[in-house]
Amino acid sequence: MWTIPPEYVERLRAQFPDHRFLHARNDDEGRHLIAAADAAFSGYVHPAQLQAARRLRWIHSPSAGVGQMLYPEMVASPVIMTNSRGLSADTIAEHVLALVFAIFRRLPLAFERQAQRVWAQDEMVAHASSGVPVTAADRDSTLPANRTIAGADVLIVGLGGIGRAAAVRFAALGATVTGVRRHADAPLPPGVAAVHPPSALPDLLPAADAVVLTAPQTAATRNLIGAPELTLMKETAVLVNVSRGALIDEEALADALRRRVIAAAALDVFRDEPLGPAHDLWTVPNLVITPHDAGFRSDHWQAATDLFAENLRRFDQGAPLLNVVDKSEGY
Repeated sequence: MWTIPPEYVERLRAQFPDHRFLHARNDDEGRHLIAAADAAFSGYVHPAQLQAARRLRWIHSPSAGVGQMLYPEMVASPVIMTNSRGLSADTIAEHVLALVFAIFRRLPLAFERQAQRVWAQDEMVAHASSGVPVTAADRDSTLPANRTIAGADVLIVGLGGIGRAAAVRFAALGATVTGVRRHADAPLPPGVAAVHPPSALPDLLPAADAVVLTAPQTAATRNLIGAPELTLMKETAVLVNVSRGALIDEEALADALRRRVIAAAALDVFRDEPLGPAHDLWTVPNLVITPHDAGFRSDHWQAATDLFAENLRRFDQGAPLLNVVDKSEGY
């Protein structure tokens, strides 16, 4: 999925006939071919590949997140790095909305009962305040019945392109959106009612119905959500991560969901990918798993290649590149 399709390599060759494009389709090919490269269009250049890259001056990532690539050797190198931030902001924001909708409306339970050919109307609406008897199966779930985004308190951690796009959508549906970002004194983004610094996170978690992680992976955000933070959250709260797996202590989250410390979580990203079939997370209750596909849409590679092509023109001309990553900051 992360390998540029051959037709887009051909498109680049046609646009830049004076350049030589080498198409690596796996890590071994990448290590061999990168030795001759001045630039790399890649979501991840491994340490061994960087060591083999004698001529490399620039890396452009087709994704926004590059934290996994900022290992010490890369940060210390003179290689310039650019990313594709903003390219998938709307796509990922819609994915976030879909996950929260699914959990608020208990759709995973509906899908499970559909597969069993069970008419689960009573089970879907069963809740202590509904008057419908709560079954043993429902007692095993902490999911309240049929919540709405309207009136919900949504906490978005990270107000880059993805966080801002999600905030607009939640606010349009009647949620109150609070944001967390490093520069809390900057102007409020559209849809955000208030912004706080990261130090305020413990004070904000108890009020949130949904917590959405869209912050970059940095030293400061590693294990941003662990057992102490999960304990602060509402028993009915939902946690969504579309950033990087390293932002969450996965073992602590699994334990919290099993003990019903929070109601549910939805993860599109994981510490180790792909998630192996024997991984413990597959069996965690009230956890929705999507396979790191939130940022993909039908024209993904067209848009990603267009951005790379624009930066390649600038690279040729010695002009400032778009979306330069501060390697010391991590984004």
